[in-house]
Amino acid sequence: MTQMTAADSFVQAVQALPLRLREAALSLPEEDRAKAEELRLRAGWPMTVLVRGEERPLGGPPVAPGELEQLVEIASHASLHAVLDQVRRGYLTIAGGHRIGLCGEAALREGEIHALRTISSANVRIARQVRGAAAPVLDRLCPAGRLAGTLILAPPGLGKTTLLRDLIRSASEGEGCIPLRVALADERGEVAAMYNGLPQLEVGRRTDVMEGCPKAQGLMLLLRAMNPQVLAVDEITAPEDVQALTAAAGCGVTLLATAHGESRADLERRSLYRPLLEEGLFRFLVGIRREGEGRAYTVKELR
Repeated sequence: MTQMTAADSFVQAVQALPLRLREAALSLPEEDRAKAEELRLRAGWPMTVLVRGEERPLGGPPVAPGELEQLVEIASHASLHAVLDQVRRGYLTIAGGHRIGLCGEAALREGEIHALRTISSANVRIARQVRGAAAPVLDRLCPAGRLAGTLILAPPGLGKTTLLRDLIRSASEGEGCIPLRVALADERGEVAAMYNGLPQLEVGRRTDVMEGCPKAQGLMLLLRAMNPQVLAVDEITAPEDVQALTAAAGCGVTLLATAHGESRADLERRSLYRPLLEEGLFRFLVGIRREGEGRAYTVKELR
């Protein structure tokens, strides 16, 4: 798989925009394209770009409701029915692994979201593969050459998913450790970004992906069906996720996961995460912090 530059990824992502908005996005200098994280479209307001966490106006006329409808039509190749399951969950994944978050008036059926009647805003999140992101920590996480159970902990926006993806790829490819079969429960499609059955972001040749399924159910299905040596999941958010991980650990599977938090003390204070420590599900805790324009990692042994 050819590695795209950050600016190339931006250009690929904006192809889903209606022509006027696409031209506005492409007016950004290449330096800003390379740093752009998201494009925000809100009906009645000019489009904005998120660069290094700062939302900046791009100028031009306000986004029209019809342009938001066009966005969905372009992103779905005029086949909304084919992506309806994703739209019900509030997003679309397009070629390259870029995600379009959608917001609007929800149509309910039996208490569940059936469709979005009117789109009022959208968020084009630009996917970027950071190959080698795991290199600074890989040696520590692979005692005796085999990846050990690892929990990645950091506040939102610091690259937990990016690091998880590269750890999965490294384990699957045997890069810096012995190769292992990896099964990924990718509920929201943010890790592998499947498109037409193919991962748009590299997760390795020995990785099997279950996308769009609730994490707990996906973990159990993968455990039963795919005989993994490593089970990976992004963002532990519910007690059932913890229960599924505990069951998997009891079967001798190595666990890789991420969670929102600041420190081990933060985990110990929160009832959702406390069992992760009490059950000894992970050997290592990786923390992430900003350092200039990059990231720095800390690795602590939990047991």
